[in-house]
Amino acid sequence: MKKFLFLIILLSTIQTSLWAQSKLDQDRAAIRALGGFYKVTFDYAETFSPDTAYRNHPQYHSWGYEWAAVEEDSPKKIVIQHLLVIGDSAVIKHWREDWVYEEPTLLNFDQSSTWKKGTLKAAEAKGRWVQKVFQVDDSPRYESIGTWIHADGKHFWQSECDSPLPRREFTKRNDYNVLRRGNRIYLTPNGWMFEQDNQKIIRSNGGDKLLAREKGYEEFTKTDESKFAFAKGWWQKQQPYWTAVRQVWDEVYAQNTIIKLKGKVDGKLLYERLFDLADQSAKEKWDAQKSKTEARKLINNYLVTNV
Repeated sequence: MKKFLFLIILLSTIQTSLWAQSKLDQDRAAIRALGGFYKVTFDYAETFSPDTAYRNHPQYHSWGYEWAAVEEDSPKKIVIQHLLVIGDSAVIKHWREDWVYEEPTLLNFDQSSTWKKGTLKAAEAKGRWVQKVFQVDDSPRYESIGTWIHADGKHFWQSECDSPLPRREFTKRNDYNVLRRGNRIYLTPNGWMFEQDNQKIIRSNGGDKLLAREKGYEEFTKTDESKFAFAKGWWQKQQPYWTAVRQVWDEVYAQNTIIKLKGKVDGKLLYERLFDLADQSAKEKWDAQKSKTEARKLINNYLVTNV
């Protein structure tokens, strides 16, 4: 009888292990599918406010071509760098997303360019992926956790987290200071969709107050790879520098439980200076150590240390 029970337990353990591995493989395949060459449309519209006197802001629509380059593909971490292509000879290093499996910490946005590190319980992280989204200069933007679901031929992931104002409103509005993101990513026959149900929050010492709700769609549709020939050459020259910048930021994230960033220093934002440094690095063919040294000095100048 004991042997029989042992065999049942062993078979159950093997079956569970195989299922978990199969699920992980499906998750990884779905995340890797986010990479590629796309035409992207951006559509946002405010939908509701608890204040009847509030007037919805105009709808936002834009589009562009974007290369989502898979920079790292390890068993439990996938890094995708987005590059925005403008015309035939202009590229902007866009946002980056790191997908980390069963990550034990989250960097949570508070307000006023401040993020605070939180710890997840093992049960909260088990089987789930953290999506870490970074600004164009690889500084923090937001992190959130969710489970990839694969059912009925559909593949999707969803989460909720707080973030700074979106780039489309950051320089135009000051009537709210936190965007609570309801993120939903799902694969489509021709690419993928980033659907959002957002809340625009006024955060103060007295708590959070909802200003307005917003619906958002960022649709990534596969397109002709030939449009990205210039971008490939440009990124090949820039990539070593930005790898060094990421390593500097990794040190910052590892050494600090609270990260607070300054706005302009001597009239310039951090991303402007890092972009200038990237061009200089490519032109002068800096090695990795030189890039790290210069980037570290620059980033340290924008970190608020007395928090």
